[in-house]
Amino acid sequence: MGYNYDAELATLLEFLPDTSLTISNPVQARAEFLQLLSLLTADLDTSGVVIEDRMIAGPAGAPDVPVRVYTPEGLNATVPGILHIHGGGFVIGNLDGEQGTCLALSRGLGVVVVSVDYRLAPETPYPGPLEDCYAALEWTSTHSAQLHIDPARLAVFGLSAGGGLSAATALLARDRGGPPICFQYLGIPELDDRLQTPSMQRFVDTPMWNRPNAELSWDFYLGEQYQRGADDVPYHAAPARAEDLSGLPPAYVSTMEFDPLRDEGITYALRLLQAGVATELHSFPGTFHGSTLFATAEISRRETAEMFAVLRRALRINP
Repeated sequence: MGYNYDAELATLLEFLPDTSLTISNPVQARAEFLQLLSLLTADLDTSGVVIEDRMIAGPAGAPDVPVRVYTPEGLNATVPGILHIHGGGFVIGNLDGEQGTCLALSRGLGVVVVSVDYRLAPETPYPGPLEDCYAALEWTSTHSAQLHIDPARLAVFGLSAGGGLSAATALLARDRGGPPICFQYLGIPELDDRLQTPSMQRFVDTPMWNRPNAELSWDFYLGEQYQRGADDVPYHAAPARAEDLSGLPPAYVSTMEFDPLRDEGITYALRLLQAGVATELHSFPGTFHGSTLFATAEISRRETAEMFAVLRRALRINP
């Protein structure tokens, strides 16, 4: 199927050998995804940021959780914090995959970023990955003084499955009376296992993400305990199923025009607004899932500039 991609993005796509990533074989998909990222994020500039890998206590009865802490060099004041949750369809991704984003956030905003390396499906299905993210939220909040983080200005941030896990972490924190979250940044979020939206039905062959991958993603994430689309799937697994979205932190939701996840993101943002949650929604034209990886395109630069503007406002950072 032909798609009217942004002209710059269409040209850049031609330079990549293959963007039809499939997660049917998770081990192979992880290797191929990291290879793709290495082409797009070579020679990362780590200047101005201190990077530290830590192991923190995991959920009860579970292994410790690796996190990576990004701190502005020479920091001697209390600053906002961001819990960063990586994407990858619940199946791929690790601390290295979105290091460029974490560095940019820490350096560009002057904040501390804690990136969590949650366990992946299908080896660890729901709720394991979410509980790892929640453990990282609790650790970040509990150790806020040590990390130089203002606990009243702690946000969750994620793209794709990371956006879905960020939404779920916010729901879990609300329901458990957990650490306060001041903002949820939900970039191109994966939220709904039912796969019934028009964009999900239509976009079966788009680059980076498509309906076949979405089907596998939810099958792997829900594991043997739940079946995607069934009535008993918990809303902490698929936030789009939550009937009550009140009491959640303010949100920003981004969607891409030619992304199967587009409509579920738009619907979630509208439902947040209807529940009285201050929410900003932006759907970027001519884009596809993960197109921001093509950082030199003008539309990608617009997305990145908006990301910084949104977070500065949400975290009350002076320009």
